[in-house]
Amino acid sequence: MTELVATTPGLYPLPDWAKDELSDLKGHQKGDLISGDEDESVVGVYDRARREVVQTQEDAGLDRVVEGQLRWDDMLAHPLTVHENVETGGIVRYYDNNNFYRDPQVRDELTFSGDVGRELEALADVADEGLQAVLPGPYSLADLATDEFYGDDADFLSAVADFLAVEIEAFPDHETLFLLEPSLVENPPGEGADVRASEAIDRVAAATDADVVVQTYWGALEEKVYAHLMDADVDAIGFDFVTEQDRSLYNITEYGTKDDVALGLVDGQNTLVESPETIAERVEWIQGQIPSQTFDRTYVTSNTELFYLPVNKYEAKLESLGDAAATEVNA
Repeated sequence: MTELVATTPGLYPLPDWAKDELSDLKGHQKGDLISGDEDESVVGVYDRARREVVQTQEDAGLDRVVEGQLRWDDMLAHPLTVHENVETGGIVRYYDNNNFYRDPQVRDELTFSGDVGRELEALADVADEGLQAVLPGPYSLADLATDEFYGDDADFLSAVADFLAVEIEAFPDHETLFLLEPSLVENPPGEGADVRASEAIDRVAAATDADVVVQTYWGALEEKVYAHLMDADVDAIGFDFVTEQDRSLYNITEYGTKDDVALGLVDGQNTLVESPETIAERVEWIQGQIPSQTFDRTYVTSNTELFYLPVNKYEAKLESLGDAAATEVNA
């Protein structure tokens, strides 16, 4: 029987009290967003909020605990927007939703930063076990950024992959790494670029001994993109079964998938809370559609980041995920 692991791709909403305190401390304007050199009062708010979201995950029974990425004002672009060799340009729409981020304009070499590693060190100090790191995948991070230094798409993607790999080498011990790759769906790479995207993911995954999950969402991957992603040496590929069920199943049944799988079964952008029973039924249904393959481990997760939701709704969805995995394991 497959091991069910309840987890999320992170990027949680800030607790309401933290929003209020941070509003007073750092304001709402573009220039007030996180830059990586916050003063102690701001850092203290994020530290308390991090402890709260860790406790929420542990109380919900999640098997993997994320830091929450509460400082990521720029969503997946964050690791670049806080880099010393990156300037933030104008406000850009975050994919096709009503969120916006500062355009990270890479002006010089992407050297080691350590920002995300410091967040994970803080997570390790407060979480009991099951640490999960979260990063944008190299293709999505390059897609969200503007290259003003490397001058070539292939060279830029390679540099972003190297940057992420070096960042990972400074991470504390973690059991799982989720690489979030929505751009593989939203802006799929063309001929040649699809191979380079897979190679970039492979290079980032090689930087950790943890299990690596490439989480794709907002639809299903094009066939060629998926086929090349299967060449990457990762432990699992994540599928968005909320947005696109049939094509996700098609990719798995037509091309197979890894020995582990991540199933995006909880809607990260809809306030309707799925019951544990509904989630468990979806896991069982998907497994029934793939008779040719039994997974060693199935990550049961939301399809997207959860910062879109009110705090009470995201907390309820965490509880449903934890209960669903526990019910299936004990059945």
